Amino acid sequence: MNFLETLKVFSSYLGLFHTCCAVLAMIFGAVVVFKTKGTNLHRKIGYAYVTSMLLMNLSGFGIYNFGGLSLFHAFAFISLLTLLLGIIPAIKRSKDWYKKHFYFMSWSVVGLYCAFWAEVGVRFFDMQYFWWVVMLATMLTGLVGMTVINKKAKALFVN
Repeated sequence: MNFLETLKVFSSYLGLFHTCCAVLAMIFGAVVVFKTKGTNLHRKIGYAYVTSMLLMNLSGFGIYNFGGLSLFHAFAFISLLTLLLGIIPAIKRSKDWYKKHFYFMSWSVVGLYCAFWAEVGVRFFDMQYFWWVVMLATMLTGLVGMTVINKKAKALFVN
């Protein structure tokens, strides 16, 4: 634990595990978003993304940097809900499953990248700058994500 304390980035092994899961999810999420949909590679990397996200969110519920439940826990719950709303239709193949899967999983990835900015802000900025940095970076990430999602949706759902 002394090694982690000298880094001043991770407060526990749970925090380190949470961050490793997040980094893996960011990599897997980016690959799934930009690669061809419906292939065996898409499914395998998609399940790796879901697993990484589940582990990241569940471990996040055990991190209490602000003395108790915080806004970060609420966003972890929203992230978990978005993930489940994206993967369950794909598993069950319910009506309009593909659109539901596409939109919820795409926004799950965008939300992950938005959460990245909150983590960067907490670790590297004074609180007087934190909200501005996180707000601007998150808005830009959301706008870029929305643009990519809408462009891909147009190509996939031409009906």
